[in-house]
Parts: sequence; C-alpha cells; structure tokens
Amino acid sequence: MLNSTILLKVKQRLNKLASNDFDNIQPWQIIEAFDKGQVDWCRRNLHGLNVVKEGDEQSTRRVDDFQILLTTTGRNSVPALNMENRIFYYEADLPIDYLQWKRVSTEAISSCCPKPKRMIVYPAEVANRDVLLRDVNKQPNFDWAETFSTMENNKLQIYTNELFTPVNTQLVYYRQPRRIQISGVTNPYIGVPSTVNVESEFKDDIIELLIDETVKILAGDIEAINQIQRESQAVENNN
Repeated sequence: MLNSTILLKVKQRLNKLASNDFDNIQPWQIIEAFDKGQVDWCRRNLHGLNVVKEGDEQSTRRVDDFQILLTTTGRNSVPALNMENRIFYYEADLPIDYLQWKRVSTEAISSCCPKPKRMIVYPAEVANRDVLLRDVNKQPNFDWAETFSTMENNKLQIYTNELFTPVNTQLVYYRQPRRIQISGVTNPYIGVPSTVNVESEFKDDIIELLIDETVKILAGDIEAINQIQRESQAVENNN
C-alpha cells in the first residue's frame, strides 16, 4: 500500500479530510503514530493479548502475519554472531533490530572432535544458571550435544563449561518492523526531512489493521473518544 494511501485513510478515519481547525494532523505525526502502532501491534499479537488469545505461531494466521519479521543472523545481510569466550560460556551482542526471541542454533568443536557437531540449545533463565551448571542432567554436555542459553544485558550467552567451542552460531528472532518514511516529510526520529520514500513491508490486509492502530493513537492524542472506541474495536475484531 502506498504511503499516500495510508495518509488518506488515516485522515478519513479521523474525519480530518476537510478540516481546517486546530486539530489538523501533520504528515510527520501520522508517520510517528503508524510506526508506533506497528510495534504495539507486533508485541500484542506475538504475546497473544488479542481477542482469540493467539500468540506466536499458534495459528496459521499468526505464522503468515509474522513470517516477514523472522530473521536469521548470517542471512539477509544480518551480521553473523561474533561469539566471544567468557570462560564457562560464550556470548555475542543481540542484533540492533532485535524484537523477540525465536531460537538459537549452533555447532560445536572440541580438542578431540574438530569436526563441527550440531548442538541442541535450550533457552533458560538467568536465575537458574548456577543450578543448571551443577545439574549433571542439564549442564552443557558435548557428548550428548546439549547445552543451554540465556540473555542478559542485550547479549546472548551459550554455556559450555569449557568443554567445547560453539561455531556457526545463528540466532533466529523477530526483528523490529521497518519504519515508513515519506520523501520531503520530516522524519520524527531524526528531525530532518526524509530523502527517500519507504513503504510498509506488511501485506495490505495487515496495513489496514495498522491504520486502525494509528488512528487509535492519534485519536487519543486529540481526545477524540468516539474514534478511539471505534478503532480499538476494529483492531481487536480483525485480529
């Protein structure tokens, strides 16, 4: 869907197409509200806080809606993880566009086994790290090709107990949705006019929902109660 169409639809839903009063909405405000609405919609539906309580990959619709945001490090121009040794674990920075965890996969080598072996990596809580490292049934084990990972301080940690070295590590995650831009309109995030036109990457049916999200946000800004109620209902009924 063209950005010009998004602007038109938002003004139509706000009943501002022919308005000359002080509540006129500027294009940069619509851009900011649309980009915020994208993140709000993604977080709510990935977590399952919608009418039917469907979360991440719990239905074919959720899979279809969010597959465009699934990203793997080392592919699609996303830098590969640079794992650094921290004695009993290796760690790497999370990508700058990281939104939500999906999985991590890695291979491993050791002094006695230079050929990479595929490992199973279980996500774990930082609070349970010491317990897992002591438990013989859950601690990292190269022979059984199993280990666990945690996230802390915007970093991914893969635990090794100094038994192996992870190689060819890939993080699969949901990234932040791409922000839209309109050429010549001030970019609200950097404060200067955009030099390019960037359209939404979502399908048209999802953009229709995001327009409702945008109108809901703007209606709250200008205290338009009827539009808030209408758009909130429209967003949830069509999820």
